[in-house]
Amino acid sequence: MIAGTIPFIPKPVVRRVARRYVAGATLDEALAVVAELNQSGCSATLDVLGEFIEREEQADTTRNDYIAALQGIAARKLDCNVSVKLTAFGLLLDLARTLERVRSVVTAAEQQRNFVRIDMEDSKCTSATIAVFRTLRTEGRANVGLVLQAYMKRTQADIDALADIKPSYRLCKGIYVEPADIAFKGLEPVRENYRHCLKHMFATGATRVGIATHDAKLVEDALGTLRNMNIARERYEFQMLLGVTEHLRARLVREGHPVRVYVPFGHDWYGYCTRRLKENPKIASHVAKALFGLGG
Repeated sequence: MIAGTIPFIPKPVVRRVARRYVAGATLDEALAVVAELNQSGCSATLDVLGEFIEREEQADTTRNDYIAALQGIAARKLDCNVSVKLTAFGLLLDLARTLERVRSVVTAAEQQRNFVRIDMEDSKCTSATIAVFRTLRTEGRANVGLVLQAYMKRTQADIDALADIKPSYRLCKGIYVEPADIAFKGLEPVRENYRHCLKHMFATGATRVGIATHDAKLVEDALGTLRNMNIARERYEFQMLLGVTEHLRARLVREGHPVRVYVPFGHDWYGYCTRRLKENPKIASHVAKALFGLGG
């Protein structure tokens, strides 16, 4: 019920809740959050908000924003890379120009000895996203990685198909609404495929895997996999969203595991927050508390 009424909630209320989950509207605000995360023992990855753009000039702006972010990271000597969504670079408008823009960001990251992670979006983007990633890797660009989603039935086959280039992965559950013929439905089937995919990534020679989940059960299972497969610390890290399951994040840091926090920022903070609030009833409850002056 709360999620359905979010479009009618005053924007200042959403902004108050957003402070926990979004680093701000500007790069300076985001870099300040990254610095705090670094001090707490976490790495970070910056995400400039604004996917599914409609005009080419918006894609050019996104490219420029990421290059500026990489320069800011280097100037402040922060432990932080960047994550990109290809629809923000024009994937649904022009594939060739999208590749050109992303290539320029990867080149800028390489010059700064940094890294670019290509996020995965909904199923209409999956094959094209993987194709862009493979093109960049076959060009010899080692500083680019890919996200795969455990709820997609094709994911294990994609891991096999990419094994020859030994990718750096992030494995997440997946958040987009997809039909049952291409995506697993229900908590346990998705968890089970997550476990299989994680093991398969390591077994097929992935250089590094970001274990991206806030599911405490999957975290415990992943820790068991790391022990059983004798995975070196350099080959994995846990990844979590800013402001989510901070107690679990702190525990992993205390235990000596590498942890990276996904830090979204930008002027599209409102669109991002309303999407996240609709997806996550627990976060939506914070909106209700803020609306009625109960905190948040």
